[in-house]
Amino acid sequence: MFRYQADKPIDRPRIVSVKAVEDESPIVRTIYFDDEKCSEALPGQFIMVWIPGVKELPISLSLPSKKGNSAITVKPIGPGTNALYNVKPGDKIGVRGPYGTPFQPTNGKVLIVGGGTGLAPLSLLCYKYISYYTHITVIVGARTSNQLLFIDKFQDILKGKGRIIVTTDDGSKGYRGFASEVAEKLIKTEDFDMVYTCGPELMMKAIFKASEERGVAIQASLERVMRCGFGICGSCCIDRYLVCKDGPVFNTHQLRIMQDELGVYSRDYSGRRVNIH
Repeated sequence: MFRYQADKPIDRPRIVSVKAVEDESPIVRTIYFDDEKCSEALPGQFIMVWIPGVKELPISLSLPSKKGNSAITVKPIGPGTNALYNVKPGDKIGVRGPYGTPFQPTNGKVLIVGGGTGLAPLSLLCYKYISYYTHITVIVGARTSNQLLFIDKFQDILKGKGRIIVTTDDGSKGYRGFASEVAEKLIKTEDFDMVYTCGPELMMKAIFKASEERGVAIQASLERVMRCGFGICGSCCIDRYLVCKDGPVFNTHQLRIMQDELGVYSRDYSGRRVNIH
């Protein structure tokens, strides 16, 4: 039975200063800050970020800066993310965590598929575990070319150890269509030891289905409404799992169990089911 331990050090909010802000696209920014516990986080883990007077949000940790600052990447889609998007160097925010189950490294040839800000935790995965992989294929997906994220960062990490494939929904750069379409073709025609994915749930569902058909192991990072981050509120439940405690990264076995709900519906802040379109 889960017991909430309020005295756990990671549960205590820590006030940190914003060190730098970097535009990744016209609608996405990365925010850098110093925090010892966040710097020790594993790829895929998330933190709860408190914007004073506004809201507390779950945000995945993304690629750190060359100065060693921890980082989060945000797209403004509501009052909380709008406020976080507009913080300036020197502003104060609160952080607690890191929380959740991270990605697990795997030796061999891997396929990494990300859409939108889902590329943030995947960039940290690639950065931390590059030595495990013999060859890496990264699919970077976005709606339009000016919304593509982290291509330069992935190029710096790969250093000739793999390839980057770009997809845009409108065809303004790279393959015209969804990242999942390219991923499905690669999974059917090439051999991978692991597929890692994060982004829109419908995209991940399609990639999970293709991986299952080919018998390829997969790890997917899910996003759900979270109010507590450590298993109290239940807003993030999917089938028998809580995304905050059991995830956000789920393996093949867990995805099989939740597949009837995966990409079908989530829950809003009141706990009501919301269809995923």
